[in-house]
Amino acid sequence: MTYEIDIAGLKRDLPLCKVTDDLYIGAFVMFGDVEVTVHSATELLKRAPEYDYLIAPEAKAIPLLYEMARQSGADKYFVARKGVKAYMSGSFEVNVKSITTMHVQKLVLDAADAEMIRGKRMLILDDVISTGESIRATEELVKAAGGIVAGKMAVLAEGEAYDRDDIIVLGKLPLFNPDGSVKE
Repeated sequence: MTYEIDIAGLKRDLPLCKVTDDLYIGAFVMFGDVEVTVHSATELLKRAPEYDYLIAPEAKAIPLLYEMARQSGADKYFVARKGVKAYMSGSFEVNVKSITTMHVQKLVLDAADAEMIRGKRMLILDDVISTGESIRATEELVKAAGGIVAGKMAVLAEGEAYDRDDIIVLGKLPLFNPDGSVKE
């Protein structure tokens, strides 16, 4: 089963994937899809508030983060990592539980990155907003580092997340019943 979605004029067929016995989601994966990544970055930049730096949670939003930085001429962007890395000089961390990972993960920001973020307007990006936990955790990291949240953006919002007025998105991704019909 698939679902055809329109992402600001670009169409894709998304496979439907089981999350629970009565909930399926459309699998939107930017990895490997250069056209959708470039198109989404262009469209989000048209809607972006003023910002100093871009940041996104690891990992599926990284292609979007890179492409928005490239298109905007930025020479730096930040990734909220899923764990502490050996090169980090210190870290801030928060817990996050995403609908697609089904367990608690950490998001970590290097102390050196935090120093650069302090006092800067940060634009938080993600590929899909479902529960909003990844965006919330990234926002918490930005604030812990002394940054200012200039805005939050995603390519798509799932279900009720589409009705949020604090996140700019390009389109709605419905939730699905096991038979492939859209949940009401």
